[in-house]
Amino acid sequence: MIRAIKGTRDILPAETALWNRVEALAREVFVSYNYGEIRMPIFEETELFARSVGEETDIVRKEMYTFADREGGSLTLRPEATASVVRAYIEHRLWERPGLTKLYYIGPMFRRERPQKGRYRQFSQIGAEVIGSDSPAVDAEVLEMLIELLDRAGLKGCELRLNSIGDAACRPRYLERLREELARGRHRLCPDCQRRAVANPLRVLDCKVAADQPIIEKLPRMMDFLCGACRAHLDSLEQALRDRAIPYAVEPRMVRGLDYYTRTTFEFVHHRLGAQNAVLGGGRYDGLSELLGGPKAPGIGFSIGEDRFVLSLQESGVEAEQGALDVYVIWIGEEQPRPAQSGEAAWGAMARAAAFGHAAQLARDLRRRGLAVELQPEPRKLRRALEQASKQKARFALIVGENEIRSGRYPLRDLARGEQRELSREEILRALSPAGGAAPASPPAIPTHP
Repeated sequence: MIRAIKGTRDILPAETALWNRVEALAREVFVSYNYGEIRMPIFEETELFARSVGEETDIVRKEMYTFADREGGSLTLRPEATASVVRAYIEHRLWERPGLTKLYYIGPMFRRERPQKGRYRQFSQIGAEVIGSDSPAVDAEVLEMLIELLDRAGLKGCELRLNSIGDAACRPRYLERLREELARGRHRLCPDCQRRAVANPLRVLDCKVAADQPIIEKLPRMMDFLCGACRAHLDSLEQALRDRAIPYAVEPRMVRGLDYYTRTTFEFVHHRLGAQNAVLGGGRYDGLSELLGGPKAPGIGFSIGEDRFVLSLQESGVEAEQGALDVYVIWIGEEQPRPAQSGEAAWGAMARAAAFGHAAQLARDLRRRGLAVELQPEPRKLRRALEQASKQKARFALIVGENEIRSGRYPLRDLARGEQRELSREEILRALSPAGGAAPASPPAIPTHP
């Protein structure tokens, strides 16, 4: 038997209802803050991620799915989306449009990581980017928007952690001091951090290995090396958060795992996720556009690991029911032509065809009213058909047969209450339509063969 590839999974209807709810809420919140959706390619030139994410990051060194195309180039399945958004910003000259560029995206990303709880090799991200301003007021609005999304989704108990990792004016001095301290104790760190201590010392602070934490806690803090501009930016952001009554905690050891981040970095963590407890994270990337050959365009963004976000909701008791079936349409006809005269058998086939065609038209009318409708695919005895409707948890069963077609009145059975009424087509549409109003005109005739 062929199974899904390691690190991937199928998300089945019982769970996709919650995914759809999360994505719909995200779209509602983003639109209310004047964001527009962007849809980027799933693969890009490898150089885009190598230059933006960083040659020495774990993502570029070990986790990207990279392959050669037929023209000799190197392509990579996107491991993250910010680089793609900024590439699109430059390629389409979005800075020429009025106002800030505010974009959101929803889609799959790919990293060859060790699969674990809430983390997969193909995973989904919801994210947003604001490009065109370095104001801390923009940072505060992004964080406010995320609080709104978490509240609407019903995810309680999240904590906002905040830090500043400086910029090109102050970070070099900090990195020099950090390398000096790491040189003294590098041999006691995990193998990855021994390499990072030389190639990219800031990444040591992002290590999740428990044995390394006592060493990391004693390292110098970027907060103590901030220049005046970066300190003022952080102070203004904190004041803006207090003005909005948004609780937060400054976490001086927190960094982001990608090289393009500057100044503001943040995470929302949830205690139910264990050691890997970040639900979402992001930060400012004021030099990324220039790095990719574009104009000066400071920006800030975030990404939500949708797999982990949904897991957090489930473990918090948040559920979304799969869409209920409104109507199960039953059409009555003989299961087999009666083995009598050939004329009688032909009549039976015609009766079945008429019942099916009539039922199909009624089902289409109901679907056009926004109802979820299942049309019985083949003739069944009424008792068996009603049992099937109950198994599928339909609210109503609509019965169509020769007598109903002749009279123009159809039994509509409330399966929960066991009540049944005979109604005309127009009465059924009015009774079941969520929008109300007049019944639609009869559609063109459709084929009536079963």
